[in-house]
Amino acid sequence: MKMTDSFDLQVSGATAAAMPHYEAAVRQLRCYVEDPVAEVDRALAAAPEMVMAHVLRAWLHLLGTEPDAVATARASIAAGERLPATAREQGHLAALAALADGRWQAAGRILEDVTLEAPRDALALQAGHQIDFFTGNSRMLRDRIARALPAWSAAMPGYHAILGMHAFGLEETGDYAAAERAGRKGVELEPRDGWAQHAVAHVMEMQCRQADGIAWMTATPDAWARDSFFAVHNWWHLALYHLELGDTEAALGLFDGPIYGRPSGMAMDMVDASALLWRLHLRGVEVGDRWQALADKWAALRPGFYAFNDVHAVMAAVGAGRPAMAAGILEALEAASLRQGDNAMFSADVGLKLARAIVAFGRGEHRKATALLRPIRGIAHRFGGSHAQRDVIDLTLIEAALRSGEEALASGLIAERAARRHESPLTRLFMARSRGMALAA
Repeated sequence: MKMTDSFDLQVSGATAAAMPHYEAAVRQLRCYVEDPVAEVDRALAAAPEMVMAHVLRAWLHLLGTEPDAVATARASIAAGERLPATAREQGHLAALAALADGRWQAAGRILEDVTLEAPRDALALQAGHQIDFFTGNSRMLRDRIARALPAWSAAMPGYHAILGMHAFGLEETGDYAAAERAGRKGVELEPRDGWAQHAVAHVMEMQCRQADGIAWMTATPDAWARDSFFAVHNWWHLALYHLELGDTEAALGLFDGPIYGRPSGMAMDMVDASALLWRLHLRGVEVGDRWQALADKWAALRPGFYAFNDVHAVMAAVGAGRPAMAAGILEALEAASLRQGDNAMFSADVGLKLARAIVAFGRGEHRKATALLRPIRGIAHRFGGSHAQRDVIDLTLIEAALRSGEEALASGLIAERAARRHESPLTRLFMARSRGMALAA
């Protein structure tokens, strides 16, 4: 007897006992809550030949960008490949195999074809959306989901997640009004949807609406933060609003609380922790020994797997005053740039130069940092992340230009930022410092 999921998609090898656990795991992943790995393991215990359970287990391990999780994912892929599977399931397995081999863009393209044939395959849409994020493909963040939208309706389970993903894609392509509408609707349908919550947070960050952002994030934290493995990133967004307003104490309080009060060894959490501490460092804020605990965690993670992570590891090494650690990460980036796979491009085009600029900035070589940063600003999306995350490049460049005395460059960069964020207290601070530089010349 052929079994199907909630979207009438065939699920090979499934049993009546296994399906509730599999569906629960998919629901948890949609909202980034609870423990989908435990649920999918229960599904596999009930149905060891359930192909999509092996597929989901592999996605859960690969999408965290943890190098040590690849071996676990490969075992799940191999188990799925030994079983009879539909064309859709084979597409998932092929995409997984590509990603496990470091071919991020190929994996995204395979999933594109899967969802063109099966637009209600929510897992394929979500995995593809995450790959678009990791590769910095803003257009596909929007269009992968837009192509599937006609096959969905508000009556379908998980529609909130489709709206949330589309909202983030709309935000990353600059359609802020539509992004906010879609994201708010997603949260209305499912208050625990951390990705939809995050999409609206991005809109408010990009529009420099700090007061609105603080209100949005503090209204319902019990919903989006409870049992969420995405909560750290959303707390990070709240910290960004406070930091832009100059409230460094609030930003530090969030770091010491929900962001990194309990040091995490997960790459995504460490990225957020590094990104916040580096922004504070640029502001001249004394952060005490916070860098040390973070650098210890980064030191346990093998570099050279994903350049975006490695750059944030370098921030921690520089902040903690560990030049040998920073040099080791640079060596790993150099080696990665020469290997096969998409991370070679992530590393060679952006990651290595950015990491070298951070090291130079840490040494006080600010003119060297500006020289390294300027060529990569326009192509920084090539190594992944969002506009909000990559803003750290511009912030570092402005600070380096100010500190190196490059008056014309600093003035131009600040004028550029003021055109987009003229209401920002941070922008006004930059403008005052630029005027002071001109008067002192």
